[in-house]
Amino acid sequence: MTPSNRARNGPPWRGQLYDILFETDTLWGRIFDIALIVIILGSVLVVMLDSVASIAEAHLGLLEGLEWAFTILFTFEYAARLASVQSKRRYALSFFGIIDLLAIIPTYLSVLLPGTRFLVIIRVLRVLRVFRVLKLVRYLGEARTLGRALAASRYRIIVFLITVLVLVVILGSFMYLIEGPAAGFTSIPVAVYWAVVTLTTVGFGDITPNTAVGQILASVIMLLGYGLIAVPTGIVSVELAQAVHRGRGPPGTLDRVCSGCRTGGHDANARFCKTCGGTVVDVGQE
Repeated sequence: MTPSNRARNGPPWRGQLYDILFETDTLWGRIFDIALIVIILGSVLVVMLDSVASIAEAHLGLLEGLEWAFTILFTFEYAARLASVQSKRRYALSFFGIIDLLAIIPTYLSVLLPGTRFLVIIRVLRVLRVFRVLKLVRYLGEARTLGRALAASRYRIIVFLITVLVLVVILGSFMYLIEGPAAGFTSIPVAVYWAVVTLTTVGFGDITPNTAVGQILASVIMLLGYGLIAVPTGIVSVELAQAVHRGRGPPGTLDRVCSGCRTGGHDANARFCKTCGGTVVDVGQE
């Protein structure tokens, strides 16, 4: 939510409410944020404790009471945020708006779906309450910088994932030909699953090669996996370092990067890259 969504018209209390709910540089805004973080953590803790059978049976009434208390608090918070913004639809459809709604609807829906035939649905709805932990994202000051780094490296990560996908299909097919159903490689999809588990160095051990050739190929895949793990880390690390550097730059040079070579530090009114001549855009608007 950005300040541009602040209600410009209406009673004064609406603007004051917006400052408390969305602005963190005010005293009451900081107090509200700290209190809300405590409430979010407490509600997630209640959900976790409710999943432990012994605790749920011994403290059923207390856990239910706390759950309804948290739900009512989050309901008032959601209603207050809707009342304080200028565009209610914009907030309701935003990431945080959806998360705020997910924090309250499971408890209400579990009441509207009684009966044993809906026990599975109720269980899913109860688990959905852990999405409240995502409400903490708005309080992470560096989340925007990390988001810029991930957005800037998305194309290279996609290419990397496609390469890995092709690699596991080829390696899995080879292993299927080498080992066959006798060793548990009953089909190419099963062999590809084994290749993914091995390449990522997880190694469940549910399927293992028996022949010498298969073991040699498995060893090569394991060693290859160590190298592949470093690739996405390096990609994101480089973009994260550049994003941090741009964030510390002088006024007028923030968030101005080339859409082609990703060079930053351009003037606020620059239209073309000073390095490659590509179009200069604001980060997040490519």
